[in-house]
Amino acid sequence: MTAEERQSMKKFEAKVRQIIAQFRVLKQENADLYAELEGKDEEITRLKANLAQSQRDYNNLKLAKMIEISDSDIKESKMKISRLVREINKCISILSSGTEGDGNDEA
Repeated sequence: MTAEERQSMKKFEAKVRQIIAQFRVLKQENADLYAELEGKDEEITRLKANLAQSQRDYNNLKLAKMIEISDSDIKESKMKISRLVREINKCISILSSGTEGDGNDEA
């Protein structure tokens, strides 16, 4: 082998070693990226589950707000019922007094 061929062979070997080194670096980088991708997929799955739970909670809260009765609603309802009871009692007393009297129903 001539000196020129040996020089060419050394250059070739150096380039092959360089390519192998780059291959190893890229292989490790690829493995790292796959691991990161797997982690991101797990995070997406977890976030989707959280979103679904939050949407269920929100819908439940909306439903609870729709059927919620406040204190003022209760007080107002009691006042209306009391008023109706008084009116009914008045009607009963008028009817009672009308039947006992002369038969004239002037209500």
